[in-house]
Amino acid sequence: MRTIVDLTEEQVGALARLCEEQKISRAEAVRRAVDRLTGESAAVPKETGFGLWKHKRLDGRKHVDRLRAEWGAR
Repeated sequence: MRTIVDLTEEQVGALARLCEEQKISRAEAVRRAVDRLTGESAAVPKETGFGLWKHKRLDGRKHVDRLRAEWGAR
């Protein structure tokens, strides 16, 4: 797919320098930028963290209370 993107002069200059350094086309640089942006912002499934501390022997409520007590101790 082709698209039109408006860039500032500073962005065009920075992009040109990057492309020169990496010996890639502007299109390739933009594709890489889009890949990086969409990869970083991809939602992490909630299952990733579920049960993360199950091997620890602690009471969650007591743990939270302990942490909150630290905030008030200053």
